[in-house]
Amino acid sequence: MKMRTLIASWVLAAFALAIGGAALASEGDIRFEPAPVNRLNDESLQRGARVFVNYCLNCHSAKYMRYNRLTDIGLTEAQIRDNLMFATDKIGDTMDVAMPAKDAKQWFGTTPPDLSVEARVRGTEWLYNYFLGFYKDPSTPSGWNNLVFPNVAMPHVFWELQGTNRLEVKEYEDQEQAKAAAIAAKQLALTEPAPNHKYEVKTVVVDTPGSMTPEQYRAMVADLVNYLDYMAEPAKNKRINTGIVVLLYLGVLFFLVCWAKREYWKDIH
Repeated sequence: MKMRTLIASWVLAAFALAIGGAALASEGDIRFEPAPVNRLNDESLQRGARVFVNYCLNCHSAKYMRYNRLTDIGLTEAQIRDNLMFATDKIGDTMDVAMPAKDAKQWFGTTPPDLSVEARVRGTEWLYNYFLGFYKDPSTPSGWNNLVFPNVAMPHVFWELQGTNRLEVKEYEDQEQAKAAAIAAKQLALTEPAPNHKYEVKTVVVDTPGSMTPEQYRAMVADLVNYLDYMAEPAKNKRINTGIVVLLYLGVLFFLVCWAKREYWKDIH
């Protein structure tokens, strides 16, 4: 009886995996651009914190992050107060948003999520390409859509910096051709089945340039994503630095032990 139950569980698990794989395949194959982030780069984290406070904190909160934790990335309390604290005057307060959740839901159709641990949920690569993937779409309530997050309620808050993008769709005869074209594009690209038994590769291209060049915009997004990654787990930087020191210590100790071993056994060997 137990063996029958075990076999039935295996069959159900295999069936669930098969259904899950088919669902993922039907959603398309997305190719991300690598996220050039380095959470040990304090200057990048400082720039990312500035972008976050000026653009994201208007609608999104970070209720598990306190302003005084920014001293860990090289900022003084005076710099934090003068440049990053607009909703409170207490350095120990969390990064709460001033907009009431009720108003946010009425304006955007949904309450903007808290971003404290968003990088742990989504990952840096997803976030980086999300900010690159906005394009104009008159059919949506906000007038914007996103290649990574279709029909997202959030408008493109960086459109003045990046400019406006349009969706570009190209058709290919088979899936392998479409995947090869997506790889050759060297940018964010989505491969999906088309209704006419072909495959589409969707990318975003600049329609109207913004105040930043594409390289400058990508650098700014990388700084923001870097900060979001840091904010999701600030203590991780200390663990990484401690780990580097420990590995260096063990490396030096290894050579000392090898030298001591050779000196001890030199008369025998």
